[in-house]
Amino acid sequence: MAAKRRPKLAVWKFASCDGCQLSLLDCEDELLAVAGEIEIAYFMEATRAVVRGPYDISLVEGSITTPHDAERIHQVRRQSKFLVTIGACATAGGIQALRNGRDVDQFMSIVYARPDYIDTLPTSTPISEHVKVDFELRGCPIDKMQLVELICAFAGGRKPMIPTHSTCMECKMRGNACVMVAHGTPCLGPVTHDGCGALCPSYDRGCFGCFGPAETANMSALTGQLSELGLESRNIQRLLRTFNTNAGPFREESSRHDS
Repeated sequence: MAAKRRPKLAVWKFASCDGCQLSLLDCEDELLAVAGEIEIAYFMEATRAVVRGPYDISLVEGSITTPHDAERIHQVRRQSKFLVTIGACATAGGIQALRNGRDVDQFMSIVYARPDYIDTLPTSTPISEHVKVDFELRGCPIDKMQLVELICAFAGGRKPMIPTHSTCMECKMRGNACVMVAHGTPCLGPVTHDGCGALCPSYDRGCFGCFGPAETANMSALTGQLSELGLESRNIQRLLRTFNTNAGPFREESSRHDS
């Protein structure tokens, strides 16, 4: 009897720091089990060996920031049955999207001795603005166990069981006191997608919104509370304009606080 063909997995990098790809390598023991169910066919972060596509599932890290990458993502989409974006860069444009709406030519003239060598787009955009995306996995970086769950779900032909509640729910499950109520610490937990295990609030620090906006984020209610804590509009903007600055609810609310 012929052996069952294992699905082919490809991992692609665009403009990013590689942190989300490293989350896959950081799975260690779990990765060995996953590798028994799928064939890791393309993953430059781990090996130079390449198995040619098409691929059953592609994990894409990074945002689109150059004309070349804007073309390359279409090539990736064409040879991928399922395409999953991983991390804040791929799902929202990343921290590099802070340049959106600014004078990129001025930035280049300040940073580079020969800006004429640089070929870039004026914006940093998520993968979904260029091609169809089948699933998004949030985080900066992503949670490795959520990634394992996603791959296992694909291998098993089922929907990934990724929670969609806010970071506040994770705080409650850990028994954390609310840092905003107890200490008056600014926190994005009420409007941030779960995934980190409430890491920062567990150490009495406010949430920085690494996992992007929750599905039903009430941004104006939260920023109203932040104002009552004494934050000026410019500081509310700084809180919202970090890893997920280009994510819709964060971008729109921060723009509302323009001077």
